[in-house]
Amino acid sequence: MATTDAEVERVRALVATVPPGRVVTYGDIAAAAGLSTPRTVGWIMRTDSADLPWHRVIGAGGKPAAHLADRQLRLLAAEGVPIRDGRVDVRAARFPLP
Repeated sequence: MATTDAEVERVRALVATVPPGRVVTYGDIAAAAGLSTPRTVGWIMRTDSADLPWHRVIGAGGKPAAHLADRQLRLLAAEGVPIRDGRVDVRAARFPLP
């Protein structure tokens, strides 16, 4: 099933609400947007997130994607997100979505 424009906009709206110093997981966004899988969120973030705080969306284990790791961790650290051994402390920094 193709991702609809409405789903893309829901994901974008949710990501835009994440404040500096906080993170959400792909699964958090998927659940809040009513999507069946976090992979859809990942696809949306890869294709339509240049104007969003994309760096605040992280995998559930706190490990960023390898190709983004240095940049993403640097941006998050600058916002005060706790990082240990190359992973975000998701428990400490998770932002509760509606």
